Amino acid sequence: MRTASIVGGGPAGLIAAEELARAGVTVTVYEHTNAVCRKFLLAGRGGLNITHSEPLTRMLTRYGTSADRLAPMLTAFDAAALRHWCAGLGQETFVGSSGRVFPVAFRATPLVRAWLARLDELGVRIETRRRWTAWTDQPGELRFAGSDGVETTTRSDVAVFALGGASWPRLGSDGGWVEAFREHGVRVAPLRAANVGVEASWSEVFADRFAGTPLKNVAVTVRGQHGFVGRGDAMITRHGIEGGPVYAIGAAIRDALDGPPPCVLEVDLRPDLSIEHLTDRLARRRRPKDSTSTWLRRTVGLDPVGAALLREASGGAITQEPAAAAALIKAVPVTVTTTRPIDRAISTAGGVAWSDVDDALMLYARPGTFVAGEMLDWEAPTGGYLLQASFSTGVAAARGALAWLAQHDAS
Repeated sequence: MRTASIVGGGPAGLIAAEELARAGVTVTVYEHTNAVCRKFLLAGRGGLNITHSEPLTRMLTRYGTSADRLAPMLTAFDAAALRHWCAGLGQETFVGSSGRVFPVAFRATPLVRAWLARLDELGVRIETRRRWTAWTDQPGELRFAGSDGVETTTRSDVAVFALGGASWPRLGSDGGWVEAFREHGVRVAPLRAANVGVEASWSEVFADRFAGTPLKNVAVTVRGQHGFVGRGDAMITRHGIEGGPVYAIGAAIRDALDGPPPCVLEVDLRPDLSIEHLTDRLARRRRPKDSTSTWLRRTVGLDPVGAALLREASGGAITQEPAAAAALIKAVPVTVTTTRPIDRAISTAGGVAWSDVDDALMLYARPGTFVAGEMLDWEAPTGGYLLQASFSTGVAAARGALAWLAQHDAS
């Protein structure tokens, strides 16, 4: 009987375990925390956004420079396949108004409970509090440390690593695997915060009044990089700004922060109106007795947080000249000093370099060892794209492992 070790008990690791077990492989999952799927369960508390309903061609654009490498995997196990898998666990899904896909139960707990029951029926063994520390010199051997610090070794015919990034250390994704991989000759791009808020130097008055207030239906770009646009609702925080529009342009923000300062976000408070239309409205509807806030609210529907953001960008006084005011509304500058810390991020960029894995996600440096999920060097915005790629790469790694086993059985 062929054996497989799955290192990491998140979605990528468990779907790989399921694929291998269905094919008759004896599978053991090693998880270094006290339970599997901890991050998955926490992410699902507010509504488990498991994938997105948009066409695959559009979905692939969400993965930036990794789209070409991920395309075969997202094709082989796409959103329809993931929804069918959920249904097989008794968790039907629905498409929300934004195109995002959720389980009808809306939470992750029922799905995880049914999934663990299925894995148990397939004979998958799960060992918790087992942290992988190294490969040994013997083929297929892995070294683990228990919670008591005692190290043991295990051997299997194939291994799939799915240890996540470094954005949720208290739930297990702490990036502790990076140095060990590098020591064994695997190139790993530095892990950096993705899907994370950015910091701006708000005035104390602005931060006190508007922290926790949403900026509704805005577009956000990085100055000088207008090919990257985030749309939706952003959130003012005490430290700066966060939310979907910011997350969607995270790579562009990091590039700007790595370059010469300053990094400036431009927030379009009225993305559905042209600057000419705004100028016309502001010019024609001005009443002599209107305050600036009343003028902006009545003419272009700007709410208090939008008007305050204009003041923040203008040093306190908003221009009364219609064309200049319109230009400011279309591109409110927000100077970004840094991103929030990596342990405040939803996910991470960086990971095992694509150049170090083949098309089946096997490490060139360690034949028979495969990598899946957020450990790989890809990133995506929120909206179901992160989980979709985690599941898809987990399936791809497992199928690659099965093909590798078949090849060696035949030789």
